[in-house]
Amino acid sequence: MRIVKEHDERRNEIIATAEEFFLTKGFNKTTVNDILKRIGIAKGTFYHYFVSKEEVLDAVIGQIIDQEIIRAKEIQESDGTALEKLINFLSQNVSEDTHKEEIVDKFQMPENALMKQRALEGTINQVCPILAEIIEEGKQHDEFKTDYPLESIQFLVAGLQTMFDNLENLTSEAIQNRVIAATDLFFKSLAVNPEIHPYNRTVQELQKILIS
Repeated sequence: MRIVKEHDERRNEIIATAEEFFLTKGFNKTTVNDILKRIGIAKGTFYHYFVSKEEVLDAVIGQIIDQEIIRAKEIQESDGTALEKLINFLSQNVSEDTHKEEIVDKFQMPENALMKQRALEGTINQVCPILAEIIEEGKQHDEFKTDYPLESIQFLVAGLQTMFDNLENLTSEAIQNRVIAATDLFFKSLAVNPEIHPYNRTVQELQKILIS
């Protein structure tokens, strides 16, 4: 058991050190030697755990996605309507988690484009299916009428991340137009039932999230 624990501890140490370098120096500029020197291990030890820097990246992203999966499942099991659960997932303030806030901020570095892409892929492939289950739950209560719960939420999540990155170069009018378009698209893509969730109230709640 001790051997297994030491193996896991060393692996986690490599992952944590690599994440620190990726977020501060950028994935492209980080070398395996950077990680080796920081931890004080031989190259052979590193390759005992990982075949490449890219594989360490996958492990780093995997831990981030695992936390998002846990968060999505907790929200799924909470009380409230399906729409409230989706809004809760979208609205959780990352500033309450300084580590996550740093990760999101560092993803904008050109050197971390691959990290950002892998994280989005993980969200689409692993987190969105949980959100789709929430939408299916909503369909059972006539909240939504979409025939494509998974595909709809995948397009929405991918679109929101893409369209709301690097807003500092846009005018306030352009940002406002994106917010209006995104909330309207959310309502229509999921075919939200206006008799249960009125359009104006729903988009106002969504707009509060996007402009916060």
